[in-house]
Amino acid sequence: MTDDRIVRVLEEIRDLQRQHLERYGEALRNQQESIRLQQAGLRRVRVILGFAAVVLGLAVGMLILLLRALARIP
Repeated sequence: MTDDRIVRVLEEIRDLQRQHLERYGEALRNQQESIRLQQAGLRRVRVILGFAAVVLGLAVGMLILLLRALARIP
């Protein structure tokens, strides 16, 4: 192999490594954004489940009161 050819191959390897690092950095940023979005979604789900638990508890309590009231009616 000639010196020029060796230099071109080494430059190509260098350029490919730079591209790889750029893409790796982009993939890492995408993963971080994905994790951030998942965490935000999880917080929303927790809030919704909390409200649902409260509403369910109130509904069950009201049903029990209604059934007790109906049981007293002759």
